[in-house]
Amino acid sequence: MERESFEDEEVARLLNHYFVAIKVDREERPDLDHIYMSVCQAMTGQGGWPLTIIMTPDQNAFFAGTYFPKESRYGRPGLMTILKQVANKWSTDRQTVENVGEQVTSLLQEEDPASEEMPTEAVLSAAFSQFQARFDKVYGGFGSAPKFPTPHNLMFLLRYNRGHKDPTALAMVEKTLVSMFKGGIYDHLGGGFARYSTDQEWLAPHFEKMLYDNAMLGMAYLEAYQVTGDPLYAEIAKQVFNYVSREMTSPEGGFYSAQDADSEGVEGKFYVWSRREIEETLEPAEAQCFNQLYNITEKGNFEGSSIPNLIWSGLNTNRDLLEVLRDWDKPREKLYRVRDTRVHPHLDDKVLTSWNGLMIAALAKGARLLGNPAYREAAARAAGFIWQRMRTPEGRLLARYRDGEAALLGYLDDYAFLTWGLIELYQTTFEPGYLDQALWLTGQMVDLFFDPQAGGFFFSGRDAERLISRPKELYDGAIPSGNSAATLNLLRLSHLTGRQDLADLAERQFRRFAREVKQAPTGCTFFLTALQFVLGAPKEIVVVGGPEEANTRAMLGYLQDSFLPEAVILYSSPESENLLREMVPHIGQYRPMEGRPTVYICENHACKPPVTDPAELQQVLQSRCNIN
Repeated sequence: MERESFEDEEVARLLNHYFVAIKVDREERPDLDHIYMSVCQAMTGQGGWPLTIIMTPDQNAFFAGTYFPKESRYGRPGLMTILKQVANKWSTDRQTVENVGEQVTSLLQEEDPASEEMPTEAVLSAAFSQFQARFDKVYGGFGSAPKFPTPHNLMFLLRYNRGHKDPTALAMVEKTLVSMFKGGIYDHLGGGFARYSTDQEWLAPHFEKMLYDNAMLGMAYLEAYQVTGDPLYAEIAKQVFNYVSREMTSPEGGFYSAQDADSEGVEGKFYVWSRREIEETLEPAEAQCFNQLYNITEKGNFEGSSIPNLIWSGLNTNRDLLEVLRDWDKPREKLYRVRDTRVHPHLDDKVLTSWNGLMIAALAKGARLLGNPAYREAAARAAGFIWQRMRTPEGRLLARYRDGEAALLGYLDDYAFLTWGLIELYQTTFEPGYLDQALWLTGQMVDLFFDPQAGGFFFSGRDAERLISRPKELYDGAIPSGNSAATLNLLRLSHLTGRQDLADLAERQFRRFAREVKQAPTGCTFFLTALQFVLGAPKEIVVVGGPEEANTRAMLGYLQDSFLPEAVILYSSPESENLLREMVPHIGQYRPMEGRPTVYICENHACKPPVTDPAELQQVLQSRCNIN
């Protein structure tokens, strides 16, 4: 639509004569995108991008749609026709147009009342049943083309498998993760995942790479590794993080937003290959094997060229796939270097606080599970960059940084996702400063976004620009909603600190959104992840350090490696106890037994007998916590 209409002089003359044309970057202004996407869905029954809105000067939308060609064709009205008709209606019957806009705005401003009941286990089972019904048993994923990764759906299923001992849930996750990796949606030369697959097989992606997808997918593969111990998932997560480090990290330490799908005006041109190009780069025998393995054919599998993939490679076990990853590392490196000389897709070098929060969480998790300090350092550096460069002098979080300028008051997602990242950094490093920052941000988030009357968090702060509505987002779409992430953050922080006020806010979240979650459980899976935390008998695990540093490291390492989604871990050392005491007043109750490092496992405000031996800790957790 940009090429057909917005860069066309005839369209420009018509637009500029009758209208004020505004192009919105939905990543910088997600508040506008949320509001007017809701308008489009209410008026047309569907949404999508590009989003086309025509509104009155009072911001009341009276026309909405997605893509329109320049001229009418195939029964679809053209933009030129629409603009002329709207301009005529505005000049001859303005009152009717304004009435429509006001009615749409009134509809947006209506809000369902909160439920009196907490959501129950039944909504988890309903979501699982719906995923079962939609699961693609041949290629993994859910539904038909186009297919989106939606990693938080997989994270929900991993927790469902844990809580319900249902191997079907785990099988759906593994089939999907392996199929995505084998497909063309994964960049087999450079690492990282594209936005989505245009087909059922995960072969031909929309080649755009988004930071948030790679952050969430990194977490999903890491959790699959925790649950199964399969090194293939760990290796894929490593390649994702190495891609982000190499191509998506700014000199200041923040993470860029995206890489475009097009280069030289052609989608996917940067990523596809011909047989001849492979043969010119690799040794003859090597090229022949690579072409066969990665489906590089004379005919091609994408517009005459080939997207490297392993879908039809005959590799049917994870062990075989892992061997290919390792054995073909050098040939892929040769091809990557050749590809690197091509014209690169455009890099969207905005640093967005929200998406950076997701990547900080993923890298912090990766650091503790994969034992790579570089990931921890990258997460810490990004968190420090945001804390120092993306806040106002008063401490208000900002949403976007680019070319030395931080701007736009932060939204709920910025606060919720950055807090999530800081909690993960604390769970990795046990540096009290990260817990302190997470609590500080949460306090500001409650002050700026929480609705004390009806419950729930607004998407924009009370100090933000006044728009036609102030929505509360719950839908967990491409990424989790701010309300979902905030709910889980409140629960984890309440169990880390013992603060009942945070637990009370989380309960209000559940009651506020219970009705919506019941109506569409698979659209709220990260919110259900927070519910799984509550229903899974949450645990506080407190490790008190002592002079036996090897035992302390062994016990902390075992806890960090284990899949314990319903637990939080506190570590108190002689150096950190005083700082922790300010946030966790009861931390002084936990003391080393006989001067030895000691672990306390607490549930429902009661602690089990303390453990001082790493082997005993492993036995205790396996018997009580169903450790994977």
